[in-house]
Amino acid sequence: MNLPRTIILSRPDALGDAVVTLPMAGLIKRLAPDTRIVAVVKQYTRPLWEQCTHVHAIVTLEELQAGDPVDLLRAFEADALVHVFPHRDVATGGRQAGIPQRIGTSHRWWHWISCNERVSFSRRKSDLHEAQLNIKLLAPFGIDVPTTDVLSSLSGLRRPAVPASVTSLLRFDRRRVILHPLLGSGVGWGLHNHAAVIRSLDPQQWQVIVTGTAAEAERYRGELPLDLPHVVDAGGRLSLTELMALIGSCDALVAASTGPLHISAALGIRAIGLFSMRRPIHPGRWAPLGPDAHALVNDKNCPACASGEPCDCITRIEPRRVLSLLEELR
Repeated sequence: MNLPRTIILSRPDALGDAVVTLPMAGLIKRLAPDTRIVAVVKQYTRPLWEQCTHVHAIVTLEELQAGDPVDLLRAFEADALVHVFPHRDVATGGRQAGIPQRIGTSHRWWHWISCNERVSFSRRKSDLHEAQLNIKLLAPFGIDVPTTDVLSSLSGLRRPAVPASVTSLLRFDRRRVILHPLLGSGVGWGLHNHAAVIRSLDPQQWQVIVTGTAAEAERYRGELPLDLPHVVDAGGRLSLTELMALIGSCDALVAASTGPLHISAALGIRAIGLFSMRRPIHPGRWAPLGPDAHALVNDKNCPACASGEPCDCITRIEPRRVLSLLEELR
């Protein structure tokens, strides 16, 4: 196998999608340690990519759009550009920059103009994990899709240094668990279930830190028992770098399928994910990947999820199952 000297991986989209792309970079480096990897990402996900040991350089979508994308991409002297997430501006810029090998999915019409190699596969109905589907785009290099067990060890994500703003939140004489109760898409577990977990944890042994954006915090503050002595409300207070440092300083994180869930799995702390079985958001596609990652569902054979109907079965995952996984850490 002879991989290019420099590969650009273009993934300018959401945080969770970015995390499950890190093993793709790790697989390339395992097979070709001398290959340089450049990441094209959204600005808000940049702190994540900066902590990935596999990545040599980063350029943001915003930088490309504000400057001359052709010159910026040409400067990396890349041999290949892989469109893990299709973006027309990046595709056009890569073609005009003369990058020799440009790989994209066959399902985007502009890839027929901008890419000289196109891989045909469907994500929506696939049984493969999102991280495995990403690897399909490496087929032109002769790379086969590995198991999720292999990919779970390849994220290369470092724990950021812990700033004082994070240290001040922590109780080091307690087990520390993060609850990230809301999510921007998909189906949530329900604030009542997160509240039940908070009330069930022994304040003498646990610290609970609740995280989310400022807008999410406004939604959960009236529903969760944040006044309890073992609870810290960090909603809207943390940058992404600080959130990653917080996650790396804790023992566990509980969330539905969100970026923080995937970060916790990649960092090796206990990641407890709550999932619906509805496609394409089921755990077969989006389970967290890591050495201590867990994906819980209420009913693997939920008929409503199987038919694609709206379903709230995720809210019926019993809090005791989450508590059991947390108590194992004692």
